Amino acid sequence: MEFLRTLPQLRPRTNTFSAVFRMRHRLAMEVHSFFDGRGFSYVHPPILTSSDCEGGGEIFQVTTLPLDSIPMNDGEVDYTRDFFRKKAYLTVSAQLEAEPLALALGGVYTFGPTFRAEPSDTRVHAAEFWMIEPEAAFMDLDDDIRLIEDFVKHIASGVREKCGPEIDFLAKFVEPELPKRYTTLLDAAFARITYTEAADIIGKQGAGRIPPLEWGDKPAAEQERFLAEEVFSRPVFVTDYPASFKPFYMRMNDDGRTVACTDLLIPGVGELVGGSQREERPDVLARRAAELGLDPSTYGWYFDTRRWGTAPHAGFGLGFERMLMYLTGIKNIRDVLPFPRTFGSMV
Repeated sequence: MEFLRTLPQLRPRTNTFSAVFRMRHRLAMEVHSFFDGRGFSYVHPPILTSSDCEGGGEIFQVTTLPLDSIPMNDGEVDYTRDFFRKKAYLTVSAQLEAEPLALALGGVYTFGPTFRAEPSDTRVHAAEFWMIEPEAAFMDLDDDIRLIEDFVKHIASGVREKCGPEIDFLAKFVEPELPKRYTTLLDAAFARITYTEAADIIGKQGAGRIPPLEWGDKPAAEQERFLAEEVFSRPVFVTDYPASFKPFYMRMNDDGRTVACTDLLIPGVGELVGGSQREERPDVLARRAAELGLDPSTYGWYFDTRRWGTAPHAGFGLGFERMLMYLTGIKNIRDVLPFPRTFGSMV
């Protein structure tokens, strides 16, 4: 596998990769089938953006300024001389653009490339990958969770039904337990716990095996997989995380400490989906953005969606490649991308 990553132009000719890429096609078709059947509109957000939706700062900047003689003004880069007359980035999420469309159309979804300049050389991180991001008006967190579970089950069922030969091949040569993965997704309801309950479970059942999860800390991948693989042995929704490490757009709960959000954790992968009810109250949204030090001028257009009429709404993001990894048994994200772009590597 590792050697074949150096030959992305040739590896689709192998049996393993041709099976994976046929399943990639089928999975994409099942995505469209689900949302079209639910009456969602497929919308096309921009790849170039002026904002960092996640607020993490791990973004690729785009510029036409000459790198050998960057124009300066009072010691700072003069972006008024750049193509867009301001800073521009590759998108990290289509959510902010999907929200105003959902408030107009009712339910929308995006499905396209996403970029993260995260210097992580792991089996689950890529600099360029695909995300599915639905958004719907008049939907709360409970509705969001039901939509996520229905969606995941639908696409897994469609792949199992239409990719039998590929699944059999990959079960024989890549992951013997692959058929059981489909059973895990399809034959039982997903579990659901709060972040606070997760911290308690990890502290008690993981004592001496994994580090405890202190309330207010972001869960580590090891802790997430412990919950999905050892505690529940099936997908589990974890809800109501502390607001301190979540984005500004998530709706603040009445306790003033947590937000109405969820992560779906699945065995063998960890976090697959992140979703939330969005903050529809203009004053709370502005306060949260200020607390996180975001520049109001950058997000003015987004705040307008609250100022000029809004409604409760929610959505989520699912990593297409991580879903494909689970459904194929492939253990490295580089091997489900036709031409992977990862930290320190771009063929």
